[in-house]
Amino acid sequence: MSASLRFTRRVWKSFIDNKGHDAQCFPNLNIHRAVPGTVDFSLKIEPSNLNRVGTVHGGLILSLTDTLGSLAVASKGHYMTGVSTDIGASFVRPAGRTGDTLHARATLTAMGKSLAYTRVDFTNPGGDLVAYGYHTKYVGKSSSDPNNVKFSEDGEQVIEGNDVD
Repeated sequence: MSASLRFTRRVWKSFIDNKGHDAQCFPNLNIHRAVPGTVDFSLKIEPSNLNRVGTVHGGLILSLTDTLGSLAVASKGHYMTGVSTDIGASFVRPAGRTGDTLHARATLTAMGKSLAYTRVDFTNPGGDLVAYGYHTKYVGKSSSDPNNVKFSEDGEQVIEGNDVD
């Protein structure tokens, strides 16, 4: 398992351990792959994820855009992932029903000293785009967190900081 994947899962565990929104809304989120700047996920859709029409609620897509965008920042070695300044989503087609699996790829499109920009593409099991979100985060203060690490370019190794399982 790559160092970037281990670290990103560690940050996700801290979200769940906080017992806040993420733990309530999607505790069964799976992180499959993480390289610096890109993370792949899946989520089995539960009845609580649906709108009254019986398909994935748009609020779930926006919540996932927030969380997955944060984990894209984490995949670059940021333990604290900043705070949201802007977020949005476009819905292309219904994203699924109970029992379906929603897939997502979160990408860190740019990160400077103060702001990080992410995009999350959501697909159904057939690979069709169902929605996409964007997320801007203020990362100015989080960039100096003592739990941050630096990865090798491919994300396989931690080259600075603590590599904790």
